[in-house]
Amino acid sequence: MDNRLLLINLYDIYKNLLTDKQQAYFEDYYYNNLTLQEISDFYSISRNAIHKVVKETEEKLVSYEEKLLLHQRFSQVKLLTKDLVISKQIEEII
Repeated sequence: MDNRLLLINLYDIYKNLLTDKQQAYFEDYYYNNLTLQEISDFYSISRNAIHKVVKETEEKLVSYEEKLLLHQRFSQVKLLTKDLVISKQIEEII
Protein backbone atom coordinates (compact mmCIF):
# COMPACT_ATOMS: atom_id res chain seq x y z
CA MET A 1 0.00 0.00 0.00
CA ASP A 2 1.45 3.35 -0.91
CA ASN A 3 2.32 5.71 1.93
CA ARG A 4 -0.22 8.37 0.97
CA LEU A 5 -3.10 5.90 0.97
CA LEU A 6 -1.91 4.40 4.26
CA LEU A 7 -1.82 7.84 5.89
CA ILE A 8 -5.32 8.64 4.63
CA ASN A 9 -6.59 5.31 6.00
CA LEU A 10 -4.91 5.97 9.34
CA TYR A 11 -6.39 9.47 9.39
CA ASP A 12 -9.88 8.05 8.87
CA ILE A 13 -9.38 5.86 11.93
CA TYR A 14 -7.53 8.23 14.27
CA LYS A 15 -8.61 11.74 13.24
CA ASN A 16 -10.56 12.32 16.44
CA LEU A 17 -7.29 12.07 18.37
CA LEU A 18 -5.87 15.06 16.48
CA THR A 19 -6.33 18.76 17.11
CA ASP A 20 -8.60 20.85 14.89
CA LYS A 21 -5.54 22.50 13.36
CA GLN A 22 -3.91 19.16 12.59
CA GLN A 23 -7.12 17.91 11.01
CA ALA A 24 -7.56 21.04 8.88
CA TYR A 25 -4.00 21.06 7.54
CA PHE A 26 -3.99 17.32 6.92
CA GLU A 27 -7.29 17.43 5.05
CA ASP A 28 -6.20 20.41 2.98
CA TYR A 29 -2.96 18.67 2.06
CA TYR A 30 -4.16 15.10 1.53
CA TYR A 31 -7.85 15.39 0.64
CA ASN A 32 -8.00 18.78 -1.09
CA ASN A 33 -4.58 18.36 -2.73
CA LEU A 34 -3.47 21.86 -1.78
CA THR A 35 0.22 22.66 -1.74
CA LEU A 36 1.90 23.69 1.47
CA GLN A 37 2.16 27.21 0.04
CA GLU A 38 -1.57 27.34 -0.76
CA ILE A 39 -2.42 26.21 2.77
CA SER A 40 0.06 28.71 4.15
CA ASP A 41 -1.51 31.55 2.18
CA PHE A 42 -5.02 30.56 3.25
CA TYR A 43 -4.21 30.47 6.97
CA SER A 44 -1.72 33.37 6.80
CA ILE A 45 1.10 31.47 8.47
CA SER A 46 4.47 30.33 7.19
CA ARG A 47 4.87 27.42 4.81
CA ASN A 48 7.37 25.94 7.24
CA ALA A 49 4.80 25.98 10.05
CA ILE A 50 2.31 24.11 7.85
CA HIS A 51 4.98 21.61 6.85
CA LYS A 52 5.90 21.02 10.49
CA VAL A 53 2.29 20.39 11.55
CA VAL A 54 1.60 18.06 8.60
CA LYS A 55 4.77 16.04 9.33
CA GLU A 56 3.96 15.87 13.05
CA THR A 57 0.45 14.71 12.19
CA GLU A 58 1.79 11.98 9.91
CA GLU A 59 4.14 10.83 12.68
CA LYS A 60 1.29 10.82 15.22
CA LEU A 61 -0.90 8.72 12.93
CA VAL A 62 1.85 6.16 12.46
CA SER A 63 2.54 6.17 16.20
CA TYR A 64 -1.12 5.60 17.02
CA GLU A 65 -1.21 2.67 14.62
CA GLU A 66 1.97 1.17 16.09
CA LYS A 67 0.36 1.25 19.53
CA LEU A 68 -3.28 0.44 18.77
CA LEU A 69 -3.07 -1.59 15.53
CA LEU A 70 -6.63 -0.72 14.53
CA HIS A 71 -5.84 -0.47 10.82
CA GLN A 72 -3.98 -3.77 10.88
CA ARG A 73 -6.81 -5.50 12.73
CA PHE A 74 -9.41 -4.02 10.39
CA SER A 75 -7.43 -5.28 7.39
CA GLN A 76 -7.23 -8.77 8.91
CA VAL A 77 -10.95 -8.86 9.62
CA LYS A 78 -11.68 -7.65 6.11
CA LEU A 79 -9.49 -10.41 4.65
CA LEU A 80 -11.10 -13.08 6.84
CA THR A 81 -14.57 -11.86 5.93
CA LYS A 82 -13.69 -11.95 2.26
CA ASP A 83 -12.47 -15.54 2.66
CA LEU A 84 -15.72 -16.49 4.43
CA VAL A 85 -17.83 -15.01 1.64
CA ILE A 86 -15.83 -16.86 -0.99
CA SER A 87 -16.07 -20.07 1.04
CA LYS A 88 -19.86 -19.74 1.31
CA GLN A 89 -20.12 -19.08 -2.43
CA ILE A 90 -18.12 -22.23 -3.13
CA GLU A 91 -20.38 -24.24 -0.81
CA GLU A 92 -23.43 -22.95 -2.66
CA ILE A 93 -21.99 -24.01 -5.99
CA ILE A 94 -21.09 -27.47 -4.73
